[in-house]
Amino acid sequence: MPRDYYEVLGVSRDASDTEVKKAFRTQARELHPDVNRHDPAAEERFKEAAEAYEVLKDSDSRAVYDRYGHEGLRSRGYEPHFDQSGVADLFQAFFGSGDAFGSIFGGGSATGPARGADVAVEVEVALEQVASGIEQDVDVELAVACSHCNGNGAEPGTPIESCPVCAGTGELRSVARTPFGQVVRAQACDRCGGDGRIATTPCEPCGGAGRMRERKTFSVDIPAGIADGQQVRISGRGHAGGRGGPPGDLYVAVRVTADSRFERHGDDLLTKVDLPFTDAALGKTLEVDTLDGPEQIEIKPGTQPGSVIRLRGRGLPSLRGRRRGDIHVVVNAMVPSKLSPEQRELLERFAESTNGENYPDEPRHAGIFDRIRQAFRA
Repeated sequence: MPRDYYEVLGVSRDASDTEVKKAFRTQARELHPDVNRHDPAAEERFKEAAEAYEVLKDSDSRAVYDRYGHEGLRSRGYEPHFDQSGVADLFQAFFGSGDAFGSIFGGGSATGPARGADVAVEVEVALEQVASGIEQDVDVELAVACSHCNGNGAEPGTPIESCPVCAGTGELRSVARTPFGQVVRAQACDRCGGDGRIATTPCEPCGGAGRMRERKTFSVDIPAGIADGQQVRISGRGHAGGRGGPPGDLYVAVRVTADSRFERHGDDLLTKVDLPFTDAALGKTLEVDTLDGPEQIEIKPGTQPGSVIRLRGRGLPSLRGRRRGDIHVVVNAMVPSKLSPEQRELLERFAESTNGENYPDEPRHAGIFDRIRQAFRA
């Protein structure tokens, strides 16, 4: 079980954003590879601190974590996905380079392999598809390694030489004096793009970039029970990496379209059935929609407006378990708005024949919303 993120950074749960950033910055300095070379656990501790910082620095993910913990983040499709540029800025400010961060998390240094960027797409699924799960095809435009030059940017058979601007290092460094001392800043060489080498004859199809745009189709497994806004991650299906680096990931955001028949509450569904007040008084068998098809329900004599009938196991499956939610059917007993003289006479005679024993002793305040809340608490 992962450690508590607040414990990892050593801050209280009501710590401000500034305190969270300062705590991570302190740990980053302590665990930096150039400083802490003898502790074999330093790299793992840094990864743990970076994950905690990535969650707590974002107000949305922090709110989910505060309320539901690690399981709440996972159930909402959250994957620790580090913003390397943001965290690397902290390294550059204190150590002159963000390379160590990139090398730890696969991003690579300016002269080494660079991990490809992630790609995000959206798909829409219907509520019935959420009940069973579905395989959905998604089309994405990706940067892929050029097949003509195998990604090295040079025409086949032509030489690749050391970059004359950076002397093959792939980096351009500058030194700035600050009140805290000298700060060395490094950036990728704009001539060779950080590769350290340039092609004497650039590849014609890709223009020497080593990568090309290509449209691809992937089949994505949308799991049963997924909620609107959750993501599915497919490793290695993002943009191709640079200088032989690994590809990024594909993130598929799922949008569950609204269903006019149901209102979703987690794994449970809420629906409504309309019937004449006479049927509610006399009782009747009705047919209602479920995600598995029509199902008959029994309206017992004397059913009150706002009564809730529970259909157990007819809701949505749990994303992380075998249990299915329920369908809560709210009974809406309709009162006629137009009466013929004969109907009015019949109702007046009926009213004269009734007394307190004909009606339930339920308190007046227990209306439809109280009934629904009671049903969901049961």
